Amino acid sequence: MKTEILYEDADILVCFKPAGLAVQSGRVSQPDMVSELKNYLAGKREKEAAGRMQRTTAPVYLGVVHRLDQPVSGILVFAKNAKSAASLSAQASDHRMQKIYRAEVALPETGSEDNGIGLFLPAADGYVELEDTMEKGPDGTARIVPDGTKGAKRARLKYRVLERKQNRALLEIELLTGRYHQIRLQLSHAGLPILGDNRYGTPESRAFSDRCGVRGIRLQAVGLCFFHPATGKRVCYELDEKMEFI
Repeated sequence: MKTEILYEDADILVCFKPAGLAVQSGRVSQPDMVSELKNYLAGKREKEAAGRMQRTTAPVYLGVVHRLDQPVSGILVFAKNAKSAASLSAQASDHRMQKIYRAEVALPETGSEDNGIGLFLPAADGYVELEDTMEKGPDGTARIVPDGTKGAKRARLKYRVLERKQNRALLEIELLTGRYHQIRLQLSHAGLPILGDNRYGTPESRAFSDRCGVRGIRLQAVGLCFFHPATGKRVCYELDEKMEFI
């Protein structure tokens, strides 16, 4: 499955990344989103240049602003020029870029302190906030570490329950910081492992995923809001078909 372009203008590309496709790969033989989009932009430019009977040899610009893990599908924005890349990267860095996800998770077992009923005491707006200290280990796996650990960073997200069945729930998540594997690790650490997540899931959630026939991680980036780098206007994009219960 290839990348789908949801919106395009002179400054940005908003795209849907399918599950299994890397945003950017260091291996020439492996398909990735950046290569697909650069080929698309190059072809488009060649057609426009041919229509004007001109030639162009300048390299295609495509700025990577943020990423999704390879198994995860969803919305991403790319910059088509350096000025837009600087604006969008600054918004991602200082958390003015709003990122909304959905995840299907296994609930705590019966008899646990929360028992999955309150899903860790939501606030008045229905959201639960998680805050941890994270670091990326040498094996490429993120982990929760004690506060004050050298080189570690604070990680924050909030979630609310959209739908619930006996032993699982569909969550809407707003990412408040952008750490490596953040959602996957924080939810698992909180006792809510994402179904189909072989890296951060528990033995129980992996076994349950197998019984349900889950073949990929049940996590999707469904919404993205930011300030347009050219107009300054806040724009939002959502998937028409969002992830639902399997």
